[in-house]
Amino acid sequence: MKKTLAASLAIVSIAGALAVTPAHAQRGVAAGVAAGLIGGAIVGSAIANSPPPGYYGPPPGYYDAPPPGGCYWQQRRYWDGYAWNYRPVRVCY
Repeated sequence: MKKTLAASLAIVSIAGALAVTPAHAQRGVAAGVAAGLIGGAIVGSAIANSPPPGYYGPPPGYYDAPPPGGCYWQQRRYWDGYAWNYRPVRVCY
């Protein structure tokens, strides 16, 4: 996803640098507007198609290994009626 976006932006910027036109204000404005619309469409579609945070697994963080024997704290997922949430739960064995 990030590689595709970076490659697209590189191609657009190289194409913009190579598109040399005479110094007429009318042509420069139209080309700038067109490039802005195309760039906005590319970036907007990349943002719209990205998954929400935490989609591919639990939220990022460091989880310690449980201590040997006794009880430990663990993040457990629960449904609150609207969305999945996480809360710390004490687990004993």
